[in-house]
Amino acid sequence: MTRLRILTGLVARLTAPTLVLSLASASAGAVTQTPDEIIAPGQNMAKTAMELVEKLETRHYSKREFDDAMSSEVLDNYLDSLDPTRSFLYADDVARFESKRYLLDDEFSEGDLSTGFDLFNLYQDRLEARLEGLVEELPELVASMDFSVEESLSLEPEKQGWPRNEAEADERWRKSIKNSVLSLKIAGKADEEIAPVLIKRYNNQLKRIAQYNAQDVFQVYANALSELYDPHTNYLSPRTSENFNINMSLSLEGIGAVLQLQDEYTKVARIVAAGPADKQGELQPSDRILAVAQGEDGAFEDVLGWRLDEVVQLIRGPKGTTVRLQVIPAKAATPDEQKVITIVRNKVKLEEQSAQKEIIEVPRGDETLRLGVIDIPTFYIDFEGMRRGEPDFKSTTRDVKRLLDELMAEDVDGVIIDLRNNGGGSLQEANDLTGLFIEYGPTVQIRHSSRKVFRDGKRLRTPYYDGPLAVMINRLSASASEIFAGAIQDYQRGIVVGSQSFGKGTVQTLIPLPEGQLKLTESKFYRISGDSTQHRGVIPDVEFPDTYDSEEIGESTLKHALDWDQITPVRHRKYHDIPSLVPYLMDLYQDRVRSNPDFIYLQDSLALAEEARNAETLPLNEAARKALREERKAKSLAIENKRRLAKGLAPLEDFLEEGDQLAAADLPNDNDEPPAGAGQEGVDGASIGSGAKEEEEDVDVLLMEAGNILVDAVAARSEMLASTQR
Repeated sequence: MTRLRILTGLVARLTAPTLVLSLASASAGAVTQTPDEIIAPGQNMAKTAMELVEKLETRHYSKREFDDAMSSEVLDNYLDSLDPTRSFLYADDVARFESKRYLLDDEFSEGDLSTGFDLFNLYQDRLEARLEGLVEELPELVASMDFSVEESLSLEPEKQGWPRNEAEADERWRKSIKNSVLSLKIAGKADEEIAPVLIKRYNNQLKRIAQYNAQDVFQVYANALSELYDPHTNYLSPRTSENFNINMSLSLEGIGAVLQLQDEYTKVARIVAAGPADKQGELQPSDRILAVAQGEDGAFEDVLGWRLDEVVQLIRGPKGTTVRLQVIPAKAATPDEQKVITIVRNKVKLEEQSAQKEIIEVPRGDETLRLGVIDIPTFYIDFEGMRRGEPDFKSTTRDVKRLLDELMAEDVDGVIIDLRNNGGGSLQEANDLTGLFIEYGPTVQIRHSSRKVFRDGKRLRTPYYDGPLAVMINRLSASASEIFAGAIQDYQRGIVVGSQSFGKGTVQTLIPLPEGQLKLTESKFYRISGDSTQHRGVIPDVEFPDTYDSEEIGESTLKHALDWDQITPVRHRKYHDIPSLVPYLMDLYQDRVRSNPDFIYLQDSLALAEEARNAETLPLNEAARKALREERKAKSLAIENKRRLAKGLAPLEDFLEEGDQLAAADLPNDNDEPPAGAGQEGVDGASIGSGAKEEEEDVDVLLMEAGNILVDAVAARSEMLASTQR
């Protein structure tokens, strides 16, 4: 009887590798392990566990007690961390630990870690044995696969429950391997290359399995508890603590991206403003990295299932060197839609993250209004220069003040502050920046776990910009951006437009433990209206379609995120009556975008992405899989041509998926324009796939619409004042 094998994942908040499993013909309960191979807790781990519980219960913002109910959640969360796809452990394995379900709170508090280590040793022992068998038998298994059979793979394995027996697990594993093979096949791998690619992948992961130690296991187990308090509360082992800055950020000498683990994939969480990836423009949040190559022609190293810190080390490198990433784009309907992105490593320089200005012209009737736009990529400050007392140290507020003065000198009719993709930064700068637009007053409330509330803001009356103001935000506007936008909205100082912001309204602190550290959520941000920015973020006065998938990006997508709530508001001035203008502005906005080809294109594209995201299964029949890809490609082309025809442009005969190669003869090129596939920028500066170079100047339609709304608001307010005077 041929034994079937499969790859599945062990995902943990640390930097744990995704693990590879295979099915042996032994019974589900058979576990053989010598005492030397068993991983046991270290000497200081009992004390660390007890202090961890004490800090979580007394210092976390939620003030949640680690009781029997949470003990049950810890067991489920730990099982999810070990086997998120429900394809390795059996129902009777889980049943063996049911007697511990309501005892883990007592065990943790007493420093007893036996349950966590016993479960992990069971998991790892089988895992190693099966992986060795997989490497041996993979060529035969791949050769026997029939891709003409009508069958599919579930995209929601967590809903399947634990396999009841070996046969049920075999079937899940067979389909998962078949999907991996089919993805490689459709992505262009020759049949004879597929088994070696997977064998190398599994051998690499087998080496990583052998490197697991007690600190790694404790970190997984401890985070099964800490993550229940909120997703930003994590236990960091000594090794993870040492590498904390590089584990999640590549903003030193690298590509400028924030990464995280998601199942077996390394996923892009955020792009660092003004970094190499941001400038190159192709890498996007929620892209999944499959492989990394060095230089222009280096071989790709498969990183599926690697530890996060190891992927980081591959991507980081000296300034001026090249790294190539093979990724599954965030908008891909299937994992075989892949592309290669080439990025030259560099440092992110403070001056490159500086606020910048431009002037846009917005027609209204017979006149054209000029609006100043200040783009703020991050809230930065040169702390060292400030500490040294340098009179001209660099900061967001200083730069924006200078840009405002320049725009006033150029006699603009209004100002737009663009905070799209601004992930935050200095809280001090968010407060100081707000002070440039209000006379004085509070800007933010910070509530500590002690329930004491601290307020910060502008304490002295000083001159400020009092002209027409709009603030643009999107799903990647977070933290300090949300504090600024929320304050402007609460003061009704300007109109906020765009899409719902990220929703991170918590503050973390690092607490030393006997071993490692605890990153703990100790405070929460609140607006002066009393509303939290947590979870909900800032809701714009006029909402645009969200160019980022709100099901994939944002605080609300994270498990165990703290809820939105309210505290007592702070008395504050209201400069205008923005809510009374919103219905009027919305009517004008909707009239415009109803016939705007770029907005129609954006809405159609978002609907197509939603359709792909809602798919519950993936075909394992090769013809059906290719048909699915062609259908999506045809729909994308139809959406693009609908936009082009509405704008008086020639329709495309074809355009390719990102990463495909295009022969010059594939499309007409009468005017020596770059061929289709040369790339184009779409709405909000996001790539919309391979297409012909636009015969029009690139226009940020969302920015222009924000300008229209600001002009409408100015006109409406003028009319209201005039009618009042009459």
